[in-house]
Amino acid sequence: MDYPQILSPVRQFLHCPTPQAWIDQARDPQNLPLLLTDHLICELKAAQTAMLLVRKYVADKPGAEALLAWLQPYEAFAFREGPEPDFVALHKQIGKSVMPETDDPWGRQLIDSMVLLIKEELHHFWQVREAMQARNIPYVKISASRYAKGMLKAVRTHEPLTLIDKLICGAYIEARSCERFAALAPFLDNDLQKFYLSLLRSEARHFQDYLALAQQVSQEDISPRVRHFGEVEAALIVSPDNKFRFHSGVPVAS
Repeated sequence: MDYPQILSPVRQFLHCPTPQAWIDQARDPQNLPLLLTDHLICELKAAQTAMLLVRKYVADKPGAEALLAWLQPYEAFAFREGPEPDFVALHKQIGKSVMPETDDPWGRQLIDSMVLLIKEELHHFWQVREAMQARNIPYVKISASRYAKGMLKAVRTHEPLTLIDKLICGAYIEARSCERFAALAPFLDNDLQKFYLSLLRSEARHFQDYLALAQQVSQEDISPRVRHFGEVEAALIVSPDNKFRFHSGVPVAS
């Protein structure tokens, strides 16, 4: 696979590369448990974001409840310390429930894009969990980074501008994840390296899906807002950060 070709649009979209100081800390084997744990939660949060967009903007009630049911076992495990479910069995059940319905063409596109994204993110969730188990890394709850909150602070508060901004935020979060998968991969063991590079296949297009949905909602060219959020995102990535996480900024020396 031509990874540079896959990554080229991602890198052109982002306003800055990951700082070397973050890569230096990320490649330290002592930080692998923290990174995998945070990566696990990032996959779940990406699925939650997609689900909330569908539920808020287009879903009928049965379809919305079906999406909620998909995520509940993952959320129970990750956030409320429930028993660990059989993630492989859960994944096989996804897609067999009722899907959200809408007659609106844009809504149909949102549902199709986000349901596919939810399936992929939950699949990646249990793949990360398998990687943790293979390395005897227990799941321990950790606090979130400032990254997503920092992005959402710039979101406008009235519709449809809120929706447009949230979609643009989603694009940047997905793109940064891909860029970091590629930045980390050379320093991981063979199995993890293959896994992280495989994530690029599915996740590299997600940012473009988000941008396309945002432009279809907007009556104006979204380029200025895309640039604005690019600056917000880059500022979070290149500024000092007290927490070391998958999407954190420049690590502050302890």
